[in-house]
Amino acid sequence: MTQVFFDIMAATIIGGALGVVLIRNVVHAALFLIMSLMGVAGVYILLSVEFLALVQVLIYGGAVAVLIIFALMLTRVGELKQKLDGDQRPLAAVAALTLLGAFATVMYKTTWPRDPGQLTVVPFDTIGTALFNRWAVPFEVASGVLLVALVGAVVLAMQEEGER
Repeated sequence: MTQVFFDIMAATIIGGALGVVLIRNVVHAALFLIMSLMGVAGVYILLSVEFLALVQVLIYGGAVAVLIIFALMLTRVGELKQKLDGDQRPLAAVAALTLLGAFATVMYKTTWPRDPGQLTVVPFDTIGTALFNRWAVPFEVASGVLLVALVGAVVLAMQEEGER
């Protein structure tokens, strides 16, 4: 049953990631991003790290993705004419295949330090201490960057309204 659940979540993650990259509508790409992030939360549940699954759903799937969609709607990016088929498409395909090969090589050549069948339980107080001591500043920087992006989207939307 675990393998079936993992296969479903892996298909969700890969399908969402392909949707983000291949779809032409930016708002739909943001929705595919949410789909992919929810698949990652499902994998966290499978690994018995419910806290990370909750953080994935609330922060990434909820706040960040909604902020992206909100910024896209404010800037009216759908009205922009974009050419997605450029001259660099073959070069991008070669780079993507090279990166895929590098990832596959690293994955299969690495000797992993733990038994994959062994479950490692990390207590909540250890996670909380790490989040509030070691990772507090990166979280605050990320929230500042997202706030600047949102304010920039509002300013751009207000300028466009004034031009009409």
